[in-house]
Amino acid sequence: MDFLHVLLGGVKFVQAKGRKLAVAGETGSGKTTLLKTIAGLAQPDKGEVLFEGRRVLGPAEQLIPGHPGIAYLSQQFELPQHLRVEQVLEYANELPVEDAKVLFRLCRIDHLMKRKTHQLSGGERQRIALAKLLIGSPRLLLLDEPFSNLDMIHKEILKFVIRDIGQRLDITCILVSHDPLDTLSWADEILIMREGRIVQQGAPQEVYLRPETEYVAALLGKYNLLVAGNGKQLFVRPEHFKVGKKAFPGALRGVIRSITFWGSFYEIEILQEAGSVLIARVVENDLAAGDAVFILPPWDGVWYLPVLDRGA
Repeated sequence: MDFLHVLLGGVKFVQAKGRKLAVAGETGSGKTTLLKTIAGLAQPDKGEVLFEGRRVLGPAEQLIPGHPGIAYLSQQFELPQHLRVEQVLEYANELPVEDAKVLFRLCRIDHLMKRKTHQLSGGERQRIALAKLLIGSPRLLLLDEPFSNLDMIHKEILKFVIRDIGQRLDITCILVSHDPLDTLSWADEILIMREGRIVQQGAPQEVYLRPETEYVAALLGKYNLLVAGNGKQLFVRPEHFKVGKKAFPGALRGVIRSITFWGSFYEIEILQEAGSVLIARVVENDLAAGDAVFILPPWDGVWYLPVLDRGA
């Protein structure tokens, strides 16, 4: 029996228990609607969702929307105002005291119990809202843009919390995020959505390095397209170019237009002789704007976009 089986028109997939699934797509592509439908909070136009062998009922089919065993953390979560954290959680808690303490430590909120909700940062409030959901012992957790509007410190804390609850509490997760750095490093599988349908599905490395369209390529980061000798468009991520002042066999020629330092790498814009601009990334840099350089694509590991149209 499948843990989760989604059959919704253009969105069809199976998720095994414990497998981390990320969903990406442009604004309006249907990501939030998908999560709400899986949670039983939105009525599907067609198709169905099966969770542990049972059909998930929509809000039109039951008095109180939602499905047992599935928790959904919305972008617009709310906490009662002017209550202490311990009061908010106490009202919802059905766990034994020791189990609740373990959960609060995993969510990194045990030091916040005496604070009032209006005194908390956005990241702290979000972890409390998450703990409030986890008190119900869900088996599937749906996270809708959980990292939005968080500073780097609280974002990293939440990432550790999501990792820990998956491993320690045996909770399976689906995560929606617009930032590829959040999904590529976490997911076992990524679904790419557009206009309410899945346009590509696969392991993070596969989707990142072998996108099937420019739409998928752009969602996961910057890229270059080169017209190869056979007329096909060669796809290259910036970090896969070799750039230097010495000639490489099979290298292209260009002039550096700009260099930007991003902390862990330098991003280099290179104007080719043909007039097109390439973007390369290097960890160490001894180049400067105006330098003539040679650019070597990864000819031994080429990937041609199967679909040339951006909207395909």
